[in-house]
Parts: sequence; structure tokens; C-alpha cells
Amino acid sequence: MIEKFFEKVLELKNVPRQGWKEKLEIDNPESVADHSYSTTVLSMILSDMKGLNTEKIIRMALLHDLAESIIGDITPDHITKNEKIAKENHAIKQILKNLPDSITESYFEIWNDYQKKLSKEAILLHDIDKLEMAFQAKFYQKNGISKEKLKTFFDTAKLEIRDKNLRGILSSIIE
Repeated sequence: MIEKFFEKVLELKNVPRQGWKEKLEIDNPESVADHSYSTTVLSMILSDMKGLNTEKIIRMALLHDLAESIIGDITPDHITKNEKIAKENHAIKQILKNLPDSITESYFEIWNDYQKKLSKEAILLHDIDKLEMAFQAKFYQKNGISKEKLKTFFDTAKLEIRDKNLRGILSSIIE
């Protein structure tokens, strides 16, 4: 059964980030796997800098979008937040059931922590998720997409990032 778990992990490479595709009309946008990798590296560094539980946040970052291998990358304007959470929770349970029982529960706990923002690591990761989006938007801007088209992504990051240090990084990205 573990093969089925790894298949879902690999499928993330083929799930495009929908926001870029829909709003910017990019033919070949980054994949969810690309985003997860960048988010994980940012999480590792920023967690170490803050003295948080870095192993926990890395695990959380690697799992945070895994459900999208089943449901796809659903943007906020397509379904309600509660509907998305329900779909993601159902999908992650399907994916994790392919792992040995001895580890499934701990991974679901990490997932649940992230979904409900129960720990400092989860709260930081939600901010990092938006910061990574802003970094990607800046990358697209440097490659010819207008700042006007990217405004909605920068505005979302400004609105949702709470951590003071990450807000400072965001300001330097946007300028």
C-alpha cells in the first residue's frame, strides 16, 4: 500500500497551481510540488531563525498541500473555505491510510495542527505559504508579467501574513 502513498506524492508534480493558470493565463505554471518544495525550504530557514520545532514545520510543509494530489488546487473563488477543508480532510485520510498504522496518526495530527493553526509552527507556516506565493509572483513579474496582473497575489499576501518579520520580507519583495 505504501506505493499508493508515493504515487500521490508524485502526482503533485502534475497538479498546476490554478491561481497562476486562471488569473495570469500562464500555460505552464509552477506545480503544487514546486510550491511545496519552496515552502518547505522557507519553513526550515525561518523556523530555525525563530527557534521553533523545525522538524515539525518541515513535516507540516511537506504535507500541507498533499491532499491536492486528489482534489486538485482549488482556488478560493471556486468553493467556500469550509467546503475546501472538508474535501482536503477527506482526501488526506485517503492518502494517509496507505501508510503503516504506526505513523498514520502522527501525520494526521500534523495535518490537523496545520488546518486548525494549533501551534506556532502551523501559524508560521500559513504565513510562509503566502510569502512563498509572493516570491513566486515576483519571479513571474521579473519574467514579464505586469505588476497590475500580480496585484491580487501581493494584496492577498499583505492581508494574510501576520508575522512582523515576514511582513518585512514581503515589503522588500513587493518593492
